[in-house]
Amino acid sequence: PGPGERRALMSDTGPDRAWIERYLSHLRYERRLSPHTEKNYHRDIEALYSFLCAHDVASWSDVDAQHIRSFAARQHRKGLAARSIQRRLSAVRGLFNYLIREDVVESNPAAQVSAPKAPRKLPGTMDADQMGHMLQLGDDHPLACRDRAMMELLYSSGLRLAELVSLDLGDVDLGDSSVRVTGKGAKTRVVPVGTHASHAIREWLKVRPQFLKQENNHLFLSRRGKPISRRSVQARVEYWSKRAGVPGQVSPHTFRHSFATHLLESSGDLRAVQELLGHADIGTTQIYTHLDFQHLARIYDQAHPRARRRR
Repeated sequence: PGPGERRALMSDTGPDRAWIERYLSHLRYERRLSPHTEKNYHRDIEALYSFLCAHDVASWSDVDAQHIRSFAARQHRKGLAARSIQRRLSAVRGLFNYLIREDVVESNPAAQVSAPKAPRKLPGTMDADQMGHMLQLGDDHPLACRDRAMMELLYSSGLRLAELVSLDLGDVDLGDSSVRVTGKGAKTRVVPVGTHASHAIREWLKVRPQFLKQENNHLFLSRRGKPISRRSVQARVEYWSKRAGVPGQVSPHTFRHSFATHLLESSGDLRAVQELLGHADIGTTQIYTHLDFQHLARIYDQAHPRARRRR
């Protein structure tokens, strides 16, 4: 915030900020958002509160659409990326929807305010051959067994990184070839586990006791016997991708994107992919239709005689 906004924030002359704390409690206990997501919401709402204080807005009911447009424009002038402004406005809409529910305001001033359009960035993927090469670790060390099981499961079931590291032993049913996943908003879904992933998990479970220092139900453990962290999984994926010579940046999310792309290319069933990925909105899943079209376009350019460019 600028000097004027900092002074306003210090004096706390804006709307009753007790409602911010109540809204954060609502996110934590009613919507059961993760601490990371709650922290992002808090930061975005504090940015709005600082803006309102600097513009002498004393009540939540006094906030109108022009205030929100000016707030978004100021974020843009400060160099905030379009996607970050979209997220910030989403947090503001959520706050005012909560205030409507609590009869603090009558309408949502952010409802019709849109952020600058962000360039659509398609996620990186590996093709089936690259993925197969990546998963052939050529190493039977217990750490390699663990890493193979994690990566096979990421690709087999399209899991998010947070979903993978939170898995317990009881979440995996190898007899039924399925895994129970707790995703965003504490929503649970059951997804299939492929043959290669099932085999890799069985091999990992044979050596898992070597990592166990004390009673622990987490499926994947660190060297020290603690639940493996997100950062550790990212580092191990990066290690194996470089060792396999896979070009480009490979992350745990690359496995999820590749899973969705390959499944959509084979089945064409967008709804099924939505369910497997755990997307609440099919609009989120539709990004993979663009990837699918790119695949078709490449095949067309390679195969159709009228598509080839003359040199």
